[in-house]
Amino acid sequence: MKTHYKIISYSAVLSSLLILSGCHSNDNVSSGGNTNDNKRSYTVSVSNLTGNQPLSPVGLVLDKEGFKAWMTGQTANEALEQLAEGGDASALVSQASALASNLATTTGTGAIASGMSQQFTLSATDASSAKLTVFSMLINTNDAFTGVNAVSLDALMVDQELVLDVPAYDAGTELNSEEAGTMPGPADGGEGFNAARDDLLDKVTIHQGVISQDDGLASSTLDQSHRFDNPVARVIITRTE
Repeated sequence: MKTHYKIISYSAVLSSLLILSGCHSNDNVSSGGNTNDNKRSYTVSVSNLTGNQPLSPVGLVLDKEGFKAWMTGQTANEALEQLAEGGDASALVSQASALASNLATTTGTGAIASGMSQQFTLSATDASSAKLTVFSMLINTNDAFTGVNAVSLDALMVDQELVLDVPAYDAGTELNSEEAGTMPGPADGGEGFNAARDDLLDKVTIHQGVISQDDGLASSTLDQSHRFDNPVARVIITRTE
């Protein structure tokens, strides 16, 4: 019988959580090893809580060291910029594969529409100390993304779940102009990743939301339906083995 573990506002405990082998799959990926004594398996459900901000295909990483995809207050690297501006999770997954050991990764194949969820499975041997990272872009924005970063799963017992409500982050790599041609989502169909950076802040912060033309930004291609409040996503992690 499944045991509900806890519901946490991820932003409220960000400082205490401070993300996760090189094989991509939409199902199950297991790392190598000679024993399954410490094998752990998890299902991860990602739900879109926004009204009209599809989430790009999700990237997930499970490892022992705690791969960190971003640090609030620090400059985003290019892999994070590719996710936050263009919705491409592959560079972050590749970065994790190069840096971490005992790794399991998976990547979604399609966007998560508003009000919808997707479920993923991750397994790894020698996972007595497991940490999870999840990341996705809000694609009707210039450079907003969401996810959880190196969340420890050590306390989860089999059939227990951890529920995290997570905010949107601003990568600080692209000005939040909301102008036509600058956003890759269906509201605009414009440019995704661009290596040039025009946001003078150039650091990761909590996103303050979009303004839209309905709320006074005449040059915006967005309307009020694209506005969002935090949290923007819910991540439910259930240990299955």
